[in-house]
Amino acid sequence: MYSKPTWFSEGQVRAMLSASSMSQEALELLLTRRSAKLAMLGEPGPDPGQLTTILTAAARVPDHNKLQPWRFIVFEGEARGAFGRVLLKACAAEQKEPPSAARLETERTRLLRAPTVVAVVSRVTPNVTAAPEWEQILSCGAVCQNLCLAANAMGFGTSWITEWYSYSAAVRAALKLAANERLAGFVYIGTAKERQGERERPDLTKITSRWSG
Repeated sequence: MYSKPTWFSEGQVRAMLSASSMSQEALELLLTRRSAKLAMLGEPGPDPGQLTTILTAAARVPDHNKLQPWRFIVFEGEARGAFGRVLLKACAAEQKEPPSAARLETERTRLLRAPTVVAVVSRVTPNVTAAPEWEQILSCGAVCQNLCLAANAMGFGTSWITEWYSYSAAVRAALKLAANERLAGFVYIGTAKERQGERERPDLTKITSRWSG
């Protein structure tokens, strides 16, 4: 009977790589990558050339009908703090109960958790037969993953998250999102202060089947 362990240790991954004829560095990245905790990210972030490469790789995804159903908003330097003030005001206005001073400070400094933050905006073009809305959304998800992988390949840690502000009306207005746009999330990019341990991964026997008619 077909059986695999629930997750692979680093040693098992390397053993599989040694027997593979594929590009081992690329395969190792795919088999060992994981999101970094935001508390572990610090300077430096990508320089302008590196960020251009990361975004170029991010945009190289399946895109039926060449609609480009996604775009990027980059936050660096003082812009992170300026956007933090937007988050503070949005939090104060939208919370049912008045937020505490500690909560407001958290919002004010939220984007300072990493040197570079990229908001990925999903932009759907309606009524395109060759590229239904669902496929356009999937394309945007692929952009987010490619963005993370490209940054990881350059040695940076990443965390792709949404959190409350991805769904905030005030934040949407501040970012001037159109009616057909919504936030797929914010990708935080920086240098990991320490290596993060592995976590349990899916058991392939529970998520894989073979159709037999």
